[in-house]
Amino acid sequence: MRMHHAGISVPDLDRALAWYCAALGLRPGFQFEVPPLKLRGGFALGDGDTGVELIELAGSVPGVPKADPPSANAVQGFNHVCFRVDDLDAAYARLLAHGAAAVWDPRDAPEPGMRMAYATDPDGNLIELVAPVSGAGAPGTGAAQAGPSPAGTS
Repeated sequence: MRMHHAGISVPDLDRALAWYCAALGLRPGFQFEVPPLKLRGGFALGDGDTGVELIELAGSVPGVPKADPPSANAVQGFNHVCFRVDDLDAAYARLLAHGAAAVWDPRDAPEPGMRMAYATDPDGNLIELVAPVSGAGAPGTGAAQAGPSPAGTS
């Protein structure tokens, strides 16, 4: 089994989809509407079909703020989405250049041989980036790849 996607409720689907594609190097995927529910959605995809599903529901309201990993971990339930990248520093800088708010600059992760960084998207959703320590080797193409969270940070 492998993860297919994580779903994120957003106030503006078009803006969020454009942001995730530009800031993380993802590509737009399937988009849909469910008119009776006043719901629209679309996927931002990395390698293969793994990515995030962005969902806009008319009348939705902001959730509990998750400004950093400790505050996100203090509230049960979903708390962040994580992308594995080839170059952590470059991917983090790209996020910030596209308007992400810095949370934790690149640093060693609890998972041996990995580094991590955190930022929030323009809607306040917590995003983690992970990458192998230089020289540890990593598959990928340079674009963000959806992946599991390092142990201890979820």
